[in-house]
Amino acid sequence: MTHRERFLAALARGEPDRVPYAEFAVDRAFANRLLGRPTGASQRVDLETQPYTVEETHEIADALEMDNLPFVLRAPVFAEKNEGKDGRLFYGNGSIRGRADLSRVALPDPTDERLYEQARRFATRKRDRAACFVTRAGVFPVILSMGIDVFSIALYDDREFVDLMLARYFDWSIEVAKRVGAMGFDAYVTTDDMAYKTAPYFAPDLFREVILPHYRRLAEHVGLPWIIHSDGNIVPFLDDLVELGIAGLHPLENGAIDLRRLKKRYGGRICLLGNIDLNLLSRGSPAEVRREVARVLGILAPGGGYVCTSGNSLAAYLEPANVLAMVETVRRLGAYPFRMPKA
Repeated sequence: MTHRERFLAALARGEPDRVPYAEFAVDRAFANRLLGRPTGASQRVDLETQPYTVEETHEIADALEMDNLPFVLRAPVFAEKNEGKDGRLFYGNGSIRGRADLSRVALPDPTDERLYEQARRFATRKRDRAACFVTRAGVFPVILSMGIDVFSIALYDDREFVDLMLARYFDWSIEVAKRVGAMGFDAYVTTDDMAYKTAPYFAPDLFREVILPHYRRLAEHVGLPWIIHSDGNIVPFLDDLVELGIAGLHPLENGAIDLRRLKKRYGGRICLLGNIDLNLLSRGSPAEVRREVARVLGILAPGGGYVCTSGNSLAAYLEPANVLAMVETVRRLGAYPFRMPKA
């Protein structure tokens, strides 16, 4: 199978020739280390505003034998940006503290065709890989732009303010989704963190009342297989997301979700993507990584519908040798018909 065929077969909950390997974000500092390039201050680039070229993405995908290519286009976040080690971006205090700040939420015009020039070029040069359009639906940029404290208080004191913020971002996402489906992309990925490791940021009832209606509006315009990303434990409202018609759930954060229960309950309804622990990929050894990948494959690969990925993204602090060990183990053990790895 080609990379694209393999990825799409798993996304459709089938059994390809082997378990696919994919990523939806790769920090530039990690890519530089992987490819043996300098990682100094001159290499620090905000991928939110200056994404990889398609040539750079293919180079990374070739080095890791990825089955997909991620292209990132996201609406801006109105919050402090703080730089960590190797240029990794961390958001600080939100700038939208009340209704008086709504005028500052100035998003790029989603009807301006110039916004999509790089995306079109990317989709037409995907070669034999699955091109994944990576964006945010709207929940996470609202939380970041308001700050978790203001957002949480407003859910009770001024829910209309929260709804106005959500509407601005989701309206933008809807216009983008209308256009992306016709460009040649193979999957639509929204990355909106909505949970801590133990539970969601908000009660399921609040999710259904305040946030789910906006997801339903977006679902009407997503014409590609839709993968939803959220760190943490979003199982309390996963049924609601599955009912939207999503194709997959990512990244199944290690320690946040019971993989066996997830596979049993949802493995026949959506594709499961992810779970390889970032802590292990950063601080473990290649041998430990191989054992963990074998364990995860044993749970999630049977019956198909699984794509192996890191448990979030290829962050700057990961060890290339460990990531390569993950990739090698998927190739070695992930063939179908699947056989359980020996203990």
